[in-house]
Amino acid sequence: MAAVERIVIENAAIATVDAQDTEHADGHVVLAGNRIESVGAGRAPEGLENVVRRIDAAGHLVTPGLVNTHHHFYQWITRGLATDHNLFDWLVALYPTWARIDERMVRAAAQGSLAMMARGGVTTAMDHHYVFPRGSGDLSGAIIGAARDMGVRFTLARGSMDRSEKDGGLPPDFAVETLDGALAATEETVAEHHDASFDAMTQIAVAPCSPFSVSTELMRRGAELARRLGVRLHTHGSETVEEEKFCHELFGMGPTDYFESTGWLGEDVWMAHCVHMNDSDIDAFARTGTGVAHCPSSNARLAAGIARVPDMLAAGVPVGLGVDGTASNESGELHTELRNALLINRLGAHREAALNARQALRLGTFGGAQVLGRATQIGSLEPGKLADLVLWKLDTLAHSSIADPVTALVFGAAAPVTASFVNGRQIVENGRLSTVDEDAVARSTREEARRLAGIAAQG
Repeated sequence: MAAVERIVIENAAIATVDAQDTEHADGHVVLAGNRIESVGAGRAPEGLENVVRRIDAAGHLVTPGLVNTHHHFYQWITRGLATDHNLFDWLVALYPTWARIDERMVRAAAQGSLAMMARGGVTTAMDHHYVFPRGSGDLSGAIIGAARDMGVRFTLARGSMDRSEKDGGLPPDFAVETLDGALAATEETVAEHHDASFDAMTQIAVAPCSPFSVSTELMRRGAELARRLGVRLHTHGSETVEEEKFCHELFGMGPTDYFESTGWLGEDVWMAHCVHMNDSDIDAFARTGTGVAHCPSSNARLAAGIARVPDMLAAGVPVGLGVDGTASNESGELHTELRNALLINRLGAHREAALNARQALRLGTFGGAQVLGRATQIGSLEPGKLADLVLWKLDTLAHSSIADPVTALVFGAAAPVTASFVNGRQIVENGRLSTVDEDAVARSTREEARRLAGIAAQG
C-alpha cells in the first residue's frame, strides 16, 4: 500500500473557523492525502514522512475554502440583462430566453460560473438548476461534468417547475416539466450521481424552484422523495414582498407557514434569500434547524431588501452565503460576498453591530458547510476534516497596511488566491485555475451567450 503523501504549509496566518475561532498569527497546516492532519502555531512537526511539497506561506492568510450555498450556473450566459428590474419583472423578462437553453449552453455556463468562483477561493460549489426545456439534453450531467473537470466539491440541487403561464406561473409552458416527470427525473439524478460518503465530491438535493413556479403537490411529494432517498431539500423562500403577497393570495398564508404545511422546514432543508422574515418566521427556522443561503449582492441588485441575518444568527438559524445566479450578480464571485454581507447588513436595524469580519468569514465557510449538511467534513481547518483550504495573499499594496489578516480579507479589496486545495488537490495557483483553460472557457461562454441570444431573438 502506497504511503500517504503530505503537503506542509508553514509561516502563514491561520483562521481555522473552528468552534473556538482559533487563530494563529504564524502557524502551519499539514495535509495528508485528502485530509487535514494537523493545524497549529509555529512550524510543522519534525520527522514527517513522505512530504512531497513544502509551501512557505509568509504574507498569506490560510482559511477553510469558501462554500457557496446558492447559484444558478446557466445564468452565466445571460449576464447584464434586465439590469433595472425587480425580481418578478426580471423573471418575466428573462424566462423566454432561459427557456431556450440546451446542453452545450449549460455546460459552458457551468464552466464559467465554476471557474469564476474557484479562482476566487470557492472549494465547495452548489447549483440550483430548475429550467429543463423539452429536448434540451442531459443538463444535470453537463453541470456535474463541469464541476468534476474543475475539481470542485459540488452539490447539484436538482430543481423543477410545473406551474407555467397557463397555471398562473411565470415560466413559459414549454420550459416546465410535469409533476410526475419532474419527480422521476429527480429520483434518477439522485440514483445516478449522489455520493453519501464522507469525502464525496458530488451530492444531489431535491429542489423545486419556488412557491410561485411549483404546485403544492410537487412541494409535498418533493419533500417526501428527498426524505425517502436521504438527501437534502432546497428552494427559494421569502425573497420579495411580491412573493409574500402571492403566497397569501394563493395559499391563504405567508411563505414560512406554507413551507411548514408542505413539509419544507427541517434540519435537512435550506432556503435561498429569506429576506422578508418576521420574528415568527425566524423562530420557526430556528426551531426546526432550517438553513438560509444569504445572497446580499443579488438581493441588492434586484432591490429585494436586506435579510435579517444578525437576528437569524442570534436565534440559532444556520446561515451560509450564496452568489445567486449571475444574471442577478454579474461578478459571480463569492469572496466579494463576505464584504457585501457585512456592509449591507450594517445598513439594517443593527447598524455597526450587525456583523463583524469574523462572523462574515464564518458565514462563507463553516456556515455554508452547515447549510449543505457537511459541517463534520468541511468548513473549518481541523484535523480529520477534508483538505479544502485557501491561501490568500495579503502582503501586496491592496492589504499590506492592514494589521489584522481577517479584517484585511473581509474589509479589503478582493484578495488574490495564491493556492486553493480541494480534497488535497491544488486547483488554483497564483490566481489561475490549474484544472481548466480559463481563456478557452471565456471563449466558449461568449459563443454560447451569443448563440442563445440569437435563438431567443428568433422567438
